[in-house]
Amino acid sequence: MIKIFLKEVFYMSQIIENLEKVERNIEEACNESGRKRDEVTLIAVSKTKPVEDIREAMKCGIKIFGENKVQELREKTEIIKESLEWHMIGHLQTNKVKYLPGMVYMIHSVDNLPLANEIEKQYRKHNMIAKILCEVNMAHEDTKYGLAPEDTLDFIKQIKDLTHIQIEGLMTIAPATEYPEDNRQYFSQLRQLEEKINIELKMNMKELSMGMTGDYRIAIEEGATFVRVGTGIFGARNYANVNT
Repeated sequence: MIKIFLKEVFYMSQIIENLEKVERNIEEACNESGRKRDEVTLIAVSKTKPVEDIREAMKCGIKIFGENKVQELREKTEIIKESLEWHMIGHLQTNKVKYLPGMVYMIHSVDNLPLANEIEKQYRKHNMIAKILCEVNMAHEDTKYGLAPEDTLDFIKQIKDLTHIQIEGLMTIAPATEYPEDNRQYFSQLRQLEEKINIELKMNMKELSMGMTGDYRIAIEEGATFVRVGTGIFGARNYANVNT
């Protein structure tokens, strides 16, 4: 747990203070919803952040990080050689998939058949299995990627038998809102959608990647197994020097 590792740190940086707060919030949300703390995995979203910030989080025992851009992920893994668990959480172009085998633990943003087929192709070359989540646009926002909820079952039916893809669950990015409670409906609906697909397709998906800095407590209460926290740990992002 984070609080154990904090005893080894000689000063309290802002990142360390933020991680303490996030950990308290996760524990409280788990307690309030009758869940165990180890049912929820914190992904520290390090997109746009320098390697120094990642290393600061690593001092607290954080080993799971999320990135949005393949190029940025490649650059960081060239520098950081420690054994970390990297998650690809951003929109993924098919021409970038070839870089991911052996680099990422899980891909959270699979939402179309050409992408799924390319993942299958590239992971087959390495005789590896890609762990993936299917991204669902629960609020039907025009500005976001993801499958429409009503199309998700049919999409999973098309890809579930690919031999180098393992569908672990679903992911969603809820709307930006001043009131986190507004997003409870989307988190609840995603959980229900996963349950429906599991029953109808006789699957055993268990992962729900949902909840970000503003609403991860609500997401945990509704069953999130991954929460993706970026600004709540590292502060505001700087997109000026981010490669695509």
